[in-house]
Amino acid sequence: MNKEITAPLSRIALIGFGEAGFLLGQGLVEAGVAVAAYDIKIHEADQRPALEARAKQAGVTLHASLRAAIQDAELLISAVTASSAAKAALDAAECLTPRQYFLDINSVSPATKEADRAAIEGAGGFYVESAVMAPVPPYGLKVPMLLGGARAAEVSARLNALGLRSTAVSERVGVASAIKMCRSVMIKGLEALTVECMTAARRYGAETAVLESLNETFPGLGWTDSLPHYLISRVAEHGRRRAAEMREVMETLQDVGVTPLMAQATAETQDALVDAMEAHGIVYDAGREFIWQDLIDQLKAQ
Repeated sequence: MNKEITAPLSRIALIGFGEAGFLLGQGLVEAGVAVAAYDIKIHEADQRPALEARAKQAGVTLHASLRAAIQDAELLISAVTASSAAKAALDAAECLTPRQYFLDINSVSPATKEADRAAIEGAGGFYVESAVMAPVPPYGLKVPMLLGGARAAEVSARLNALGLRSTAVSERVGVASAIKMCRSVMIKGLEALTVECMTAARRYGAETAVLESLNETFPGLGWTDSLPHYLISRVAEHGRRRAAEMREVMETLQDVGVTPLMAQATAETQDALVDAMEAHGIVYDAGREFIWQDLIDQLKAQ
């Protein structure tokens, strides 16, 4: 790779300015990058002020249209919900400039990433998939990413020059996403199992003995400390999004002939906890310490 290709990027556009977009944008600005952003919620009057405030806080220039946000960018980062990923790629393909890089960090199946690649490259862009392998907070710009695609190695080098922690794993689109999707069967499945296990244990008054037994079987993981609080909090805070991601996992498994029994149950369990919270008027408060027993007791009491 020549110096031009490996040089740090100086202009990046974010498509989607939710939690991940905000943290990445803030980190990129601190790294000296000019960052623009577009989020579809800018068109909702009740959402616009919060978006504008967050953009100002991050030092990001928020635009009222996708075309305006991406027109001068070297790299576009798609950071939307799983259900919106395909449309984001199609919309970007309609207004990108040939030879712009498109980094797709959304948690979707390899088949969806391949369709997104076809849309972007059909418009003359350079498509690179990314699998984000941990929650963006608290890592921010340092969140580990696996990249795939013909241009993955050069994009990884240019991102890492800005302080990111990316690794090119394949020249073929789909491999990085498959790694994340298969991992999610275990990670999000463990969250769902913990919700079901501890809800029943709490209602029987058996949670202490259950957690002590788990801690003895799997020592060092924190079953009698913070682990159950963390696992259940992930569902309480992000269950709806995680359920959508698990449906992408189901597609990933089905595409290679694996019946997604556990993935389907995980998606339903993630959704079910959020449904129960909404039905009882319980809102996750990120500003307060999360105690899993309190949530289970609230759901039972109401």
